[in-house]
Amino acid sequence: MVTPAETPDPLRPESLTWAALLGRWVEFARASTAWPADAAGRRWKDSVPDVVQLQAVWFALGHTDELDDDQRALGCDRAAVLIARHGGALRQRWSAAGDEMPDGLADLIRDAESALAAARGSGRGGEVGPDGVGDTEA
Repeated sequence: MVTPAETPDPLRPESLTWAALLGRWVEFARASTAWPADAAGRRWKDSVPDVVQLQAVWFALGHTDELDDDQRALGCDRAAVLIARHGGALRQRWSAAGDEMPDGLADLIRDAESALAAARGSGRGGEVGPDGVGDTEA
């Protein structure tokens, strides 16, 4: 029989989700080493850090409601910078090669931008500007 002192702590879904994402990112990075050494393979390899950063930002933005107002605003501002930096790097990398960005990468950028808009528009931040990442006063 299990006594109350032996009862395990409850699982924290947010920790499990973060651990699962981290595991997927590690596997994604490992898989990238097997991609071909041609131009397309190099583009994908070079995109790994940007993909991981955008997914991390997307995930973190889903938890901004757990923050105080000032920390939430700072987090949204940092997220906007990261989305612009890593989304811009992906866009530039693919357009410089004369290729259309793969749908999955474009979706990832849009998902991060949408998560930022939701975090800013949930009643504690400002309103999202027309570019999807700017903060304007209401």
